[in-house]
Amino acid sequence: MTVESLKTFCDLVDTASFPRAARLNFVTQSAVSQQLRTLERRYGCRLVDRGPRRDLRVTDAGKLLYTEAKAALERLTLVEQRLRHRPDVVAGPVTIASVTSVGLHTLPEPMKSFLRAYPQVNLRLLYRRTDEIYQACLDRTVDLGIVAIPARRPQLELVRLRPDELVLACPPAHPLARAARVTPASLRDARFIAFDRDIPTRRLVDRFLRARRVPVVIAMELDNIETIKRSVEAGLGVSILPRPALENEIKAGTLVARPLGPTRLQRPIGIIYRRSAGGGELSVAARALLEVLRRDLGA
Repeated sequence: MTVESLKTFCDLVDTASFPRAARLNFVTQSAVSQQLRTLERRYGCRLVDRGPRRDLRVTDAGKLLYTEAKAALERLTLVEQRLRHRPDVVAGPVTIASVTSVGLHTLPEPMKSFLRAYPQVNLRLLYRRTDEIYQACLDRTVDLGIVAIPARRPQLELVRLRPDELVLACPPAHPLARAARVTPASLRDARFIAFDRDIPTRRLVDRFLRARRVPVVIAMELDNIETIKRSVEAGLGVSILPRPALENEIKAGTLVARPLGPTRLQRPIGIIYRRSAGGGELSVAARALLEVLRRDLGA
């Protein structure tokens, strides 16, 4: 058993994908399978089962190994940083998990700036649902999480960032795209494409419309902002989405974004990470990334 095989195993559990685990560790898929078999032979039990659709299910033994191996790898990373680098040298791995809308459309520029300043950092960005990001921060499987409409949790620190403006997104040919003024009342009985109900942005939009007594017809409920945008482009309905996520479509002329006056609707954004009390703390590299995000995206 090697440190590399434990890291590969943890990446396999994190990604639930042999191809992705292989790419993360610069090995072939067969090498990932071989390392998994080696671990299973060593411990005499199954760690991962494959379902009928080749989906992965981590066994109870696998969950135990994952939890302990992840903690050991994190501690080893901190030890290596202290042995190999001066405290003022920013280097090593950093993992950040973000909701898709922020990760794809708001994070690229700060991340480029960070990597230019700290080229020795190995930065890894994961896209996750909000509940998964909270759990990953609590489990310390990621260093930092970025969520929309952040909620305070006793074990998590929260750093508020600049909020997103939520706007009406519609195709250029839609009547609301050409309206002189768009208000929430303009959406009455409109065909609406919404986020899934367990997504915080959906709950925020629902509260906004309900407070103004504006009923809409929910035509579709989707879990990903990119699929919502494609559906709006196709003329299947309108939606309320964060403006930064619409910049490419606005430039291309495939979508129109209109503010919902008279008061604008904003979506809070925040960084979360596990409090240091109880063991462990942010690495030098993770803290440097936190400062760059606070500087570039701070409220």
